[in-house]
Amino acid sequence: MVTLADLQVRSLGPCTVPSPLSHYVGGRATNEYYVGEDDRVLFDDTVELIQRRGLPLEELPTFETGGPRAQLFFDPGSVRVGVVTCGGLCPGLNDVIRAIVMELHEHYGVRDVVGFRNGYAGLVPGLGLEPVALTPDFVANIHERGGTVLGSSRGAQDVGVVVDTLQARGIDILFVIGGDGSMRGAHRIAEEATARGADIAVVGVPKTIDNDIPHIGQSFGFQTAYSRAAQSIKAAKIEAEASLNGVGLVKVMGRHAGFIACYSALAGHDADFVLIPEVPFALDGDNGLLEHVRRKVAAQGHAVLVVAEGAGQEHLPHDGATDASGNARLADIGRLLRERITDDFTSRGEEVLFRYFDPGYFIRSVPAEPSDSVYCSRLAQTAVHAAMAGRTDMVVGRRRHRFVHVPISYVTHRPHHVSPDGDLWLSVLESTAQPFDMR
Repeated sequence: MVTLADLQVRSLGPCTVPSPLSHYVGGRATNEYYVGEDDRVLFDDTVELIQRRGLPLEELPTFETGGPRAQLFFDPGSVRVGVVTCGGLCPGLNDVIRAIVMELHEHYGVRDVVGFRNGYAGLVPGLGLEPVALTPDFVANIHERGGTVLGSSRGAQDVGVVVDTLQARGIDILFVIGGDGSMRGAHRIAEEATARGADIAVVGVPKTIDNDIPHIGQSFGFQTAYSRAAQSIKAAKIEAEASLNGVGLVKVMGRHAGFIACYSALAGHDADFVLIPEVPFALDGDNGLLEHVRRKVAAQGHAVLVVAEGAGQEHLPHDGATDASGNARLADIGRLLRERITDDFTSRGEEVLFRYFDPGYFIRSVPAEPSDSVYCSRLAQTAVHAAMAGRTDMVVGRRRHRFVHVPISYVTHRPHHVSPDGDLWLSVLESTAQPFDMR
C-alpha cells in the first residue's frame, strides 16, 4: 500500500535564488484551478478510500504539486541544460522539446541548452554523436512535424559513462523524455550523480503511447494515438459493410495495456469486438471468439474487431526473443485472427472478405493533435519549474487535472493496466455489446 514516504520527491538542496517567475506565484492560494506552492495533492480521490486508511490528514499519501516556485535552487544565469529523447516514437515529442527550450529561454533566461542525439547513446562519447544546441530559432517550428528532432534509440548505456559526460560538459539539469525503461535509466543516472556528490537534477517527462505508466494521468501522445486509430476503425467498418460477409480487423499498439484499443473503439462506436491483453478470450467453442464473430456477421452482415498487439498471446508460440529494451518479442495476433476467422468461415462453406489494418507505426510518427500539443506544453513547463527548483529523480504528471511531481521509483514499480473490473472496460462492453466473457 502506498504511503506518504513513497511519494516524497528528492531535492538537491534549499532554494535560495529568487525566481524570475516569483510574481506569477506571489499572492496565489489554492483554489479549484490552482494548487499553492506549499500545498499537496491527495493520492486518493474518494471519501471511502481516505477513510479506509484510518490516518490523520498529515499522514495521508499526497503528491508534491507542480508549478513555478518563488525561490530556485539553480541560478538561471549560469545553469546548463541537456535534453534527451529515448525509446519508440510518439506524437508530441517535438512539442515537449520545444516547450522545454522556450520556457527555459523566455521565462528563466537560460541560454545554454543542448540536445543529446539518439537517446542515451548520445551521452556516450565513443559513439561520436555530438549534441546539438537547442535555441528558440532551432525549435521554433519543430512541433509541426512528427518524430523527434533529436533522434532516439533503445537499450541501456553505461551509467558511469553517462554521468561522466554530464559532468564533463557541465550539465546541471537533464530532461529525459521517454518510457518506463528510459525512466529507469534516468533513476540510475540520478542515483549515480548523487553518489558522486554532483548537483545534477534529472527530471523525466514520461512518454508511452500505450498509456501504461501509472500515477501520471494520461501520457502525452495517447489522445492523438487513439484518435488516429479510430479513423482506421472507421475505414475497417466501411470496407466490411461494403462486402458480403465482411470482417474488418484493426490491430493497434498496446503490448501489455489495452488503453488505445478501448479508447479508439469508444471514440467511433464502430467496433463489435475489442480484444486487450488484460482480458483473456477463447478462440474455439460455443462461447469462443470465432463463434461470436460468425454470429455477428450472420446477424448484421459484417463484423469489426479491434485488437491490441499484446492480446491473445496465449494462443501463439513464443521463442523467448527480446528487443533492445528487453521486452519480449510479440507474435502477430492479427495474422492469427485473420487465418483462424477465414478458415472458420471456409470450413462451413461460407464466403468471407477479410480486411486487416495495422496502423501502428503510422500512428507513432504523426504530429500531435491540438489537445495533445497543449498537454505536452504544460507537462514541459511543469518539468522546467521542478528542475529549476532543484527537484530530481522524478517525473511530472497530471492527477485529476492537477500537475504533480512523482518519484521515478514509484512510477516504474508496476505497469498501468486496463482493469477488467473498472468503468473503462464496462464502457467498452456497453459500446460494443460483445459478450462479457468469451471463455
